[in-house]
Amino acid sequence: MARSALDEMSATGAFVRTASTFRNSISRDPNSPFPAEAGRYHLYVSYACPWASRCLAYLKIKGLDKAISFTSVKPIWGRTKDTDEHMGWVFPDSDMEEPGAAPDPLNGAKSIRELYELASTNYSGKYTVPVLWDKKLKTIVNNESAEIIRMLNTEFNDIAENAAVDLSPPHLQPQINEANDWIYDGINNGVYKCGFAKKQEPYNEAVMKLYEALDKCEEILSKQRYLCGETLTEADIRLFVTLIRFDEVYAVYFKCNKKLLREYPNMFNYTKDIFQIPGVSSTVNMDHIKKHYYRSHPSINPFGIIPHGPNIDYTTPHDRDRFSK
Repeated sequence: MARSALDEMSATGAFVRTASTFRNSISRDPNSPFPAEAGRYHLYVSYACPWASRCLAYLKIKGLDKAISFTSVKPIWGRTKDTDEHMGWVFPDSDMEEPGAAPDPLNGAKSIRELYELASTNYSGKYTVPVLWDKKLKTIVNNESAEIIRMLNTEFNDIAENAAVDLSPPHLQPQINEANDWIYDGINNGVYKCGFAKKQEPYNEAVMKLYEALDKCEEILSKQRYLCGETLTEADIRLFVTLIRFDEVYAVYFKCNKKLLREYPNMFNYTKDIFQIPGVSSTVNMDHIKKHYYRSHPSINPFGIIPHGPNIDYTTPHDRDRFSK
């Protein structure tokens, strides 16, 4: 039976995210089953999804958006098949239907679900984005964003416009991995554990862990420009995609309102700092973000009303340059 994230619940009413399924790797080795080649791969994303958005951020930062094409689905979930009630990511019928979204240019699929069914006739997991698609073999290479961004960081350097940019330098790898672990558990996935909880106790536990992690970030960022020092790393991109959605969506929709991002001076300026990195702002489509969250889960927001604000301007000056002086 087709499933979505809303179905991933434990007996205690807690949200429990399942692992991704397609886990192949693209390699710079030309003899690899999936060699790094310009024009061979396509990234299916949603601007609304933080996991997909971090892949888009890598495309822009590394200068790979000419070598790897991408398409965004519509922000609001729709019926993925006439034969069941599953709701998920769907493509628009035309370029004019939803600004920023486009029809599937490769397979003519109507939904992300169709891509999974093309790649595997017996697939039974979720139909998630991102999807890294191989045009040559007509299959999914990988649908785990944590692995996709690492491929984009290293395996395409022969064709990347910004090959010298390394978001996971070896000397910082242990520190990056450690930060990724507690940020994913407490913040990236933590907001979902707050928002999708069906009982008070798992919500209470998740929201306490969330704000402990946010307070820890604020403390770290009071002393240095980025999470792992003075260098932008993978850990920063992974945190950024949650922070940019925090006040606009998670504070209201996921009941993460104990303290807003704007009330954390270091994290707020840090978020503006990353947003202003060339290319990153183009990966943030707040219209798609708000439409998706507020209108895709009727069990949480049955009337689909989208809050008007707060409409934060992340292009205003920040204070993070002080750490580079």
